[in-house]
Amino acid sequence: MIFKRVGDGRPYPEHDLNTPRDWAKIAPRAVRLSELVTTKRELDLDTLLTDDSTFYGDLFAHVVEYQGVLYLEDGLHRAVRAALQQRLVLHARVYVID
Repeated sequence: MIFKRVGDGRPYPEHDLNTPRDWAKIAPRAVRLSELVTTKRELDLDTLLTDDSTFYGDLFAHVVEYQGVLYLEDGLHRAVRAALQQRLVLHARVYVID
C-alpha cells in the first residue's frame, strides 16, 4: 500500500493558500506516504516521467491536514515518484485547517 486511501476531490473547506508564495510561508516537513489520502484519482504519466516536472512549481508537495487526516492536495506525481524509488516519506508543506 502506497497511500492511506485514494480519494477523489477535496473533502475539506476552501483555504486561502492560492499561490506558491502563500504555500512558501509554511516550512516543509517529512510526511509518511502511508498517511496520505490523495485528492486526485488519476495521474498524468508524462508529468511523472518528466525530469523537470517541478521546475516551474514548488519543490515540495502541498498537504492539507483536516480533522486529523492528511490530504495530498498537490504533488501526486512527486509522491508516486518517491514510492517508485522505495522511499517511505515525502517532504511537504502541511497546512492545518482547524
